[in-house]
This record gives sequence, structure tokens and C-alpha cells, in this order.
Amino acid sequence: MSRDALCRQIGHVFTQPQLLQRALTHRSHSAAHNERLEFLGDSVLNCAIAKHLFDTYPDLPEGDLSRLRSNLVNQQALCVLAQQLQLGELLLLGEGERKSAGFRRPSMLADALEALIGAVFIDAGFVAAEKVVLGLYIPFIQQADTQTLGKDAKTLLQEYLQSRKLALPRYSVVATQGEAHEQLFQVECEIAQIQLSTRGEGSSRRIAEQAAAEAAYQKLNTHTP
Repeated sequence: MSRDALCRQIGHVFTQPQLLQRALTHRSHSAAHNERLEFLGDSVLNCAIAKHLFDTYPDLPEGDLSRLRSNLVNQQALCVLAQQLQLGELLLLGEGERKSAGFRRPSMLADALEALIGAVFIDAGFVAAEKVVLGLYIPFIQQADTQTLGKDAKTLLQEYLQSRKLALPRYSVVATQGEAHEQLFQVECEIAQIQLSTRGEGSSRRIAEQAAAEAAYQKLNTHTP
């Protein structure tokens, strides 16, 4: 995976390549890192998604729009998109982060994608950044069920199990990696009654539980006639 390939995937060629360099640089690598671009990209992302949802779903009330946006711009969604772009392969990390597989950490991938969006905004303005955001998000939004997208995975799984009179899942931390300030949690979601077990990763136990619940919910729906 090269930077040129990344630019082709997102549909933007940088006129200021140093912005892309900075967007892909973690603070463990050098002082010229991506945290300021991440801050900017977060706001650009929220604005672009909010505008798209406002235009696409004219009948949804404000509360539903807010929940939809929250689920689209959270760490889990950003991590999935970053993985699709193979962003982890391009991150510039310090030695410690490389050894601890920081390029796989959901928080780091999510932050890098936000920084990338911020870099596009600085390089070419809001319209160009919005185009990149929508290019990444529209395929996912079009396949999503607006009745469930505004709910978190643990809620969806709980509702699914309760509707079938099944016992609720048990969540347990099975592994932790990394240093205290940037740990990666691995959580197991076990539904003993139907012998289903899934795992999820995240920078907090809560995020990892959501990822494990999402995996379980997807498996249940895949195998439901």
C-alpha cells in the first residue's frame, strides 16, 4: 500500500504532500504529528455527515439525526473505514508503538482518518473534504437500516435476544495490550444459551464490548432465515 494508492482510493491528490505526511504521523514518531489535523478533521467530518443526513432524510427528527450521526462518526465506524483504506500500513510510528502493533489500535486508526480528512480540508477546502467523506460513507449509509443505525450494537443485540426470549449476553475482558495511556482491550461476548461467542477490540472496555456485540448481532442476522 502506497500513499499514491491511498490518494486514488479517497479521490484526492494533495497539492501540499507535507499535509498527507503529517496526517499519517503519530506523536510517538515526531513532534510534527497529526493531532491538530485530527482536531480539525473531526469537525469537518461531523459537519459533512450532518449535512448529508439532513438532506437525505428530510422526515427524520433532530433526535434521530443526532443518533445517526453519532453512530457514523464514532471510533468503531472510523476504524472500519480506516481498515478498508489500509491506513495502518502507512502510519509513521515510534519504535514502541510499532512493537506493540499500534497500527492495529482502533483509536489510532480512527484518529489518523480524522487527520486525513483535516489534511484534505487544509489542502483544498471544505468541498474537497466533503467529497472524500461522502465517498467513504455513502456506500455504508445506503446499506444501513435507518431504524437500527441510531442504536448502539449492545442495545440491538439485547432487543434481538429479548424478542426471542433468549438470555442476555455476558461480556468479559479476555486480553489487554499496550501501555496504560493507550491500551487495547479485547472483550468476549458470550451467549451461552445458543453457544455463540464473538470478540471485539477497542481503546476502552466499552468500545470493545460494542464491537463484540456488533459481531454477535451480525452473526445472528446472517444465520436468521
